[in-house]
Amino acid sequence: MATMADVARSAGVSVATVSHVLNGTRPVLPHTRQAVMDAVEELAYAPNALARSLVTARTRSLGLAVSAISNPYFTEILQGVEAAAVRQGYGVLIADPRDDPDHELQVVRLLHERRVDGVIVAPSADPRALVAHLRRHRVPTVFLDRLVDVPHDASPRFDQVSAAGTEPTARLVRHLAELGHRRIGLVAGRPGFSTTLERTAGYREGLGAAGLPYDDALLAHGDSESAGAERATAGLLSLPAPPTALVTANNAMTLGALRALRDRGLTVPGDVALCCFDDFPWADLFTPRLTAVAQPGRELGVQAVRLLLERLADPDLPARTVRLTCTLMHRTSCGCPGPSGDPDPSEAMERTAP
Repeated sequence: MATMADVARSAGVSVATVSHVLNGTRPVLPHTRQAVMDAVEELAYAPNALARSLVTARTRSLGLAVSAISNPYFTEILQGVEAAAVRQGYGVLIADPRDDPDHELQVVRLLHERRVDGVIVAPSADPRALVAHLRRHRVPTVFLDRLVDVPHDASPRFDQVSAAGTEPTARLVRHLAELGHRRIGLVAGRPGFSTTLERTAGYREGLGAAGLPYDDALLAHGDSESAGAERATAGLLSLPAPPTALVTANNAMTLGALRALRDRGLTVPGDVALCCFDDFPWADLFTPRLTAVAQPGRELGVQAVRLLLERLADPDLPARTVRLTCTLMHRTSCGCPGPSGDPDPSEAMERTAP
């Protein structure tokens, strides 16, 4: 394999000049830079990443810690992170914190030990130990999806990026109320997540805007996963006056809710209307087609990388929180007809009166 010394001889420059060109550690005249790059191409020289990291104190790698990597929402985020990182010449190491504070701390510590330049983390419901570790070791960090209550003037500063959750949830509830529903249930996520708090606030806000009272019995926590949502939905359906419409607060819980409805022989929206937070790539293929709030998952990943790289370039930047907007994918599980005006087959059945 060609070495840096080979490149230097071919380009007629010093090894130090080749290093400055490849690592960007000092300005180099354009014609000298071009000579070096021509020699790199001619010799098929591949820089030694380990050696370069010793010179620059950077590994040009980022750590990404997100739970439920099999979840399509986090898969979209991962794609955005990876694409944005590669464009800037960075690799990505991925770990699954499992939404468990102890495991979260362990995997982030391992990423740090592998000398990633910074980390992007979707934190657990109790990230106190994680935040303490990141502060103690001054790890450049972006919190993703779930916001963390950290002082903006503390050092080091952490950046955050998340999709808005309150208004889109309120919009779903208002829409169901406009369709005549008076008992609207919420299958909420795991307590402690900022996403759960925001979507619960949106649920209450939507009820208030529709002139409907809040009933604590109509809110059940599905713990952000399918099995929990199935149990939560079963509990709501067992109420003396069960809900006639449901809002599920993420895509995994939508599957659990649908399973609970199916097990009771109930149709959507014939017996129970359904709207969900998080769109599926295949939501338009369900029968009925799912009315859902689509989060900009890929763009969240791109913005997280942008914030992290800017933080690496300037650690003294003020702390920033970026909120992205969501899109309502209005389909038919809410009880509305499709674009052609024709209902889904299940909608042809008489719906239980709200």
